[in-house]
Amino acid sequence: MTHFSSSLNHPIVLESFAIIDREIGAHSFSSAEYAIVQRVIHSTADFDFRELVHFSSGAIEGAIAALQQGCPIITDVGMVRQGIATLVAKTFNNPIWVAVEHAPTVPEAGKTRTEMGMEYYWKQLPQGIFVVGNAPTALLALCRACRATTQKPTLVIGAPVGFVAVETAKAVLADTPVPQIRVEGRKGGSPVAAAIMNALLILAWEAQEGRGCDT
Repeated sequence: MTHFSSSLNHPIVLESFAIIDREIGAHSFSSAEYAIVQRVIHSTADFDFRELVHFSSGAIEGAIAALQQGCPIITDVGMVRQGIATLVAKTFNNPIWVAVEHAPTVPEAGKTRTEMGMEYYWKQLPQGIFVVGNAPTALLALCRACRATTQKPTLVIGAPVGFVAVETAKAVLADTPVPQIRVEGRKGGSPVAAAIMNALLILAWEAQEGRGCDT
């Protein structure tokens, strides 16, 4: 995994992280939480995420253990998969499924294709890690499904972006008792969701190698 380590420690990446460390100011994140927030800021150059990223208790620890055991990852759209596929292949080779790619060409009335795809994968892989970076309808569908059963996913990453139903979907997620990493407000997007997932993969790999940081 030499190539894996060297790609993470590229001089430009390290310099960028050093700049973030200098500019972010005092914070109360744990080491693992900060590793995630730092990578989101690195992917967006937006320090607002310092205040927008929220973690439920135990979410990171549960995700790390599950990733090490090959837990499936379900993304809402292909752009999120593209953003994590390289690192997944270099670490635990978890299966990645894309909700919108398993949806009918013509959705049911009142539903989006991504929403229907997410409903399908919840039924097939309820123990998975669900990553939403684009479609608030997919996040709402996932929250409804979680509330209808005592079964919980390993983790929900809720980071859709936009103006319509986005803040509503995130508020519903906040009130849903599932392990979650949530980006508040209108901001988010596939790059943000992918950055969160990639940070978790790195944390899981470092923990396995005995170089993990405190959660």
